Amino acid sequence: MEIEGNKAKLNQKQKKLEVSDVLREAVMIYFRNLNFIIFTFLTSLPLLFIMLYFEIHLQEILLETSLILNQPHAHSLYHHGFNPDSIMRIFNMDYVLKLIHLGFIYMVPLHLFELGSAIFTIDLASKQQYSEEKKVTLNLKEIIFQKPLDLSNLRGTFVTSIYVLFLTTTHQLGLLWIVINYHVFLKDLSCYMLFFVICSLVFAKVLRTCLEWSAMWNMSLVISVLERVYGVDALALSVYFSRGCHRRGLFLMLIFFSWGHLLRLSCHHLIGEQGTWSGFYIQVGLFCLVNPLKWVVFMIYFHDCKERSLEKKTDEELGKDVKVVSE
Repeated sequence: MEIEGNKAKLNQKQKKLEVSDVLREAVMIYFRNLNFIIFTFLTSLPLLFIMLYFEIHLQEILLETSLILNQPHAHSLYHHGFNPDSIMRIFNMDYVLKLIHLGFIYMVPLHLFELGSAIFTIDLASKQQYSEEKKVTLNLKEIIFQKPLDLSNLRGTFVTSIYVLFLTTTHQLGLLWIVINYHVFLKDLSCYMLFFVICSLVFAKVLRTCLEWSAMWNMSLVISVLERVYGVDALALSVYFSRGCHRRGLFLMLIFFSWGHLLRLSCHHLIGEQGTWSGFYIQVGLFCLVNPLKWVVFMIYFHDCKERSLEKKTDEELGKDVKVVSE
């Protein structure tokens, strides 16, 4: 009888959430409670303002970089090589200072406000999901004061975010370096088609790896908020839970990556063609509207990956027990 019970447990598999299921459940959690929407909007306001400031300077840098790289003498670097004199002739000190200023905005205030928005959204989404399971509707007071975040959890999650920021930035710089090399060296060299193919393949590989790993890095932030595991331990736990789920994580990240960059490229094209900033505020508003939804998605994705991992571990233990009893 015990053997049959163990075999029955082995055969009971909870349905695995696909990408569409995760997105649908996230949308239901996000839009079901008006108080939840209001509070996530309020916590996203600082991010909205700093994002506006960041995007203004980013678009200026993109336009200036495009003009610099399209100048005839920029491509002469291919023949003369990269040396300090040739670089300084193209990228003057004013341009370098703008890059440093943009990097500071990205690394400090933007990162902190986005982290704050992520922490509050993940915590509130978890409470909202729990209340739905209990068939209870949380009001604004309960959303804010039910199990409030403590300072130790905030400090630990901040440590995890530093690791995530470093890993994300290094991979983004790698992608940027590939794009710059193609634009400077290979744009006007049709005889170097082989190098173009190599650059394209390397870019696709690095982008795929970056998106897959970004899903794990985002999950590590969710783990820090909900499980109180921080730093390297959170990253290791995220890698453990993500085993067998890389494809779903890749597609989830691809959706939000495409959304953000399509908005940014559309705004860049609009500014470059028409010399107007009319679509700029819409771009930032839409990005900040979807950003909390991203963290709800990864909260659900984490719970599903965790359940799959624990289920697999239980199945392995039950399988061993069945084998031992059968023998």
